[in-house]
Amino acid sequence: MHGLFRWSSKWWPGVIPLVIFWAIAAWTSTEPLEADLAQRSTAALKDTVLDKRRIVVAGRDVTFAADAFSEDGRLSAVASVEAVPGVRLVNDETRLVPEAKPFVWSAERDVVRVTLGGSSPLPSSKAKLTEAARAGLGGVEVADRMNLSRGAPQRFDNVALLLLDQIGKLKDGKITLSDTKVSLSGMARELGGREAIAAALKNLPEGYSVAANDIKAPPYIFQAYKDPVAVTLTLSGYVPDNNVHAALVAAAGRKFFSEKVVDNLKASIGAPTGFAAAVVPALGALSRLSTGTLVVTDREVKLSGDALYEAAAGQIRAGLGKDFPQGRDGAALPECQYRSRRAHRYRRRGSRQPGAFREARAGGHRLSGPGGTAREPLHAGRLWQHAARCRQ
Repeated sequence: MHGLFRWSSKWWPGVIPLVIFWAIAAWTSTEPLEADLAQRSTAALKDTVLDKRRIVVAGRDVTFAADAFSEDGRLSAVASVEAVPGVRLVNDETRLVPEAKPFVWSAERDVVRVTLGGSSPLPSSKAKLTEAARAGLGGVEVADRMNLSRGAPQRFDNVALLLLDQIGKLKDGKITLSDTKVSLSGMARELGGREAIAAALKNLPEGYSVAANDIKAPPYIFQAYKDPVAVTLTLSGYVPDNNVHAALVAAAGRKFFSEKVVDNLKASIGAPTGFAAAVVPALGALSRLSTGTLVVTDREVKLSGDALYEAAAGQIRAGLGKDFPQGRDGAALPECQYRSRRAHRYRRRGSRQPGAFREARAGGHRLSGPGGTAREPLHAGRLWQHAARCRQ
């Protein structure tokens, strides 16, 4: 026994560095093994659709976490990791993506951006919709607020892409897909846009339907501006068709024989009934002003400008009122401002007002001093019936 102790006393001092070298070797050899198992486990999942994937390896044990989009897909992913050579144990922390009931997706447009919200069934669908929105909206900012959820209806991607094409035709508004029901609200960007959207929705796949279409058309605007400095009459806005276009330009040429007519009109659908019959007499009234602007917005007419004398107010009122088409609904509020040079002269000289001027004041004219304006109150009525009063 004494010999054994004498012998052990010779080798035990070498055990301590041996243990240290063994620990170092085990540590340095485990890290490459873990990295290799992590790489091979990731490669085994390359064809599996998962979200928030996470793989952690400790020795030969693998902790696997991910969000799957179906139960079969989840089980298949776990089995793929378990089959990796060298893996001893898989700690399964996978789960299913939440299911959305109803499955709602939306695209909303405002002044500065388009926001995609609601649910998307797969990461590839989410990326496809975001890229399609950016490509189709010409540089408009696209904000992705979509969440991944299960429960999407069949052919979801095709329907969402069709609806994204329509958001580009809106000035502002929102398109919502709830399961297989489509709802739309907002205002079209251009005249004819509302009709184009309605036509496109007829291409929805079988099983889908439009629950609500509250898209409004933009105002139908016709404008005429008489510029005494440039001696021009500028026509802009919209007309119903080429025939009305030619008729209005010809009428302008007859009424404004001293001015050059600048034609910037465009043909577009959406004009109210009796559009041309209302614009022609309104152009006649504008021709009697030294400078002025005529704006016809849907069923509303606004006429403003400067007249050379106050009596023109009554003449314009009588002529414009009787020439509008009869029997149409909608209020008309033509705004008429008349600058009276004669009235200013009388004010400056302090002379007595002539009879015509007193009659004008008695009739409701309100005339200011030099540089001011005179406003002629026209009688209230309906558009296409009578010109209404000027705004006070």
